[in-house]
Amino acid sequence: MANIFIISAPSGSGKSTLVNRIRQQVPNLEFSISYTTRQPRGKEQNGREYFFVAREEFERMIRKGEFLEHAEVFGNYYGTACRFLAKAEREGRDLLLDIDVQGAAQIKANAKLPQAVSIFILPPNRRELERRLRERSQDSEEVIERRLRDATREIENYAKYDYILVNDHLPDSVKALEAILLAERQARAGNKDAKLSARAELWRLDRVRERLEPILQSFRQKAAGGGK
Repeated sequence: MANIFIISAPSGSGKSTLVNRIRQQVPNLEFSISYTTRQPRGKEQNGREYFFVAREEFERMIRKGEFLEHAEVFGNYYGTACRFLAKAEREGRDLLLDIDVQGAAQIKANAKLPQAVSIFILPPNRRELERRLRERSQDSEEVIERRLRDATREIENYAKYDYILVNDHLPDSVKALEAILLAERQARAGNKDAKLSARAELWRLDRVRERLEPILQSFRQKAAGGGK
């Protein structure tokens, strides 16, 4: 059975860059491209960033049980098709999912997918997340404010994940994510590498709780103060 790796993060945390880098470095990964009913943005292309489908088509796929997980976010559906897992298993590859906290919860709750490993990506703090969102220059002020509010809510789900990775320096984050994926893969194959496992364990939830507290507080304090 294929290993399933779930990666979630607030928008602007650098998740997409991390995923793109790791797909280049870790072999035998099948990446699931999500389906969505929202319209393409900027230079997005159908079948590259997402599969863009009509709402009626998405709901037909729901009725036919074609999704591993799906959720409605701000009036648009997002979902992971079962066919990606089937393809990964046929080809002897592992499945990498880039999904939000709702989708991750559905996967983790699925009794048929006990092997799913979840990784949550955090920014160093709220100020840095806001800086990254503004530097992208692709969202309106209203959208940036909404994303910051969403991030405050999403990060409270961190304790539901197996690993927490703070993305404060991209090269280090890539190495850490690579260690997690390879260590989990080797352990499940009965070929555990002690050094690799030790590097991955540094990012286990129980090992990083203390480091996370200042990050969490940077979001909670802003929310409590009513500021942006």
